[in-house]
Amino acid sequence: MKFRTNPRVLQTEAPPIAEALSWINPSPGNRALINLCQAVPSYPPAPAMQAEIARLAGLTSTGFYTDILGDAELRAALASDMSGDYGGQIGADEVAITAGCNQAFCATLMALAEAGDNVILPLPYYFNHAMWLDMLGIKSRHIEGVGATRKFPDPADAARLIDVRTRAIVLCSPNNPTGTLYSPELIAAFYDLCQAHDIALVIDETYKDFRPDLAPPHDLFQRDGWQSTFVQLYSFSKVFAMTGYRVGAIIASHEFMDQIEKVMDCVAICAPAISQGAALYGLRELGDWKAAKRALMADRALSLHQAFERPGLDYKLVSAGAYFAYVEHPFGAEPAKAVAQRLAAGHDLLCLPGSMFGPGQERYLRLAFANVEANTMPEAVDRLIESQKARPS
Repeated sequence: MKFRTNPRVLQTEAPPIAEALSWINPSPGNRALINLCQAVPSYPPAPAMQAEIARLAGLTSTGFYTDILGDAELRAALASDMSGDYGGQIGADEVAITAGCNQAFCATLMALAEAGDNVILPLPYYFNHAMWLDMLGIKSRHIEGVGATRKFPDPADAARLIDVRTRAIVLCSPNNPTGTLYSPELIAAFYDLCQAHDIALVIDETYKDFRPDLAPPHDLFQRDGWQSTFVQLYSFSKVFAMTGYRVGAIIASHEFMDQIEKVMDCVAICAPAISQGAALYGLRELGDWKAAKRALMADRALSLHQAFERPGLDYKLVSAGAYFAYVEHPFGAEPAKAVAQRLAAGHDLLCLPGSMFGPGQERYLRLAFANVEANTMPEAVDRLIESQKARPS
């Protein structure tokens, strides 16, 4: 091509999942691939939801736009559901429905910050968050989260990085890529820090429905004036196994929604009507189904923990929860991408290298263990042990 393209986009890394899929060895004699790469539920939507989607597809209204910020019934239903889950007070006018949680993040950060501003991200971060900031010309400032010296990010580290161009701290809990669940006390400390500096605390809570107990993840929605500081991002994709339907949400002040509406109108106008209808059905009718899948994921997490207790395994389980495990590989200074490529091509185990989740992550791999059945975890560990025996000299 001869036309000029945006240098910020050119300099942004290619989509990591697509790159990882290119590492698979297609030889017909290979074992069945254990795919621990992308976080996709291994099961379809509930049969009742599939039937509801078929019904919605037959309605004339499904072919039209909804309101830019989403269907009114869905916004009200999500406000009520979140208020109950968190013990707080959320109004329907404080909810926007988006085409997935990635779009929720993009719209939120576009409304919050401009080129030359900065946002604080704990390491390791969700790669799409960093990619979007790079494309907008917003600087990512990093603090250590999960790694060699700690299990959680420290608000004191973030405080040292805040300056007049800092616009937000972004957290992800349960975390992608580590699976770590941040405590209510830690989240409160970050909230207090953001409130003191008049910046936003943005928390991606895509995986909150897979936390280990049903206690509120934090008390922020119970606080008077939470709207002045807090923005929550959410997704229906994992909890109702509807990743391809692209439906997520932003919860924030109704004043901030005026700005989100401008962004949404230019990007997607609205989330797909059929997807919003499916999400509404899930909230109203699939509580028992959701609870069963939460128990299923807990069983997979337990099976993973048990498999990593195998004698002779040199890979170390650093953290695990929700959909993810963060694992330290045993190959010293060898780049994480080289390790992941060898696991894919030589051992039919696909995962992501830690280097895709930020600087200083070369010792780690991300395993999206929720993709496979619990009884697959021992076989996955067998292949990790196999890779140790075939390690390069």
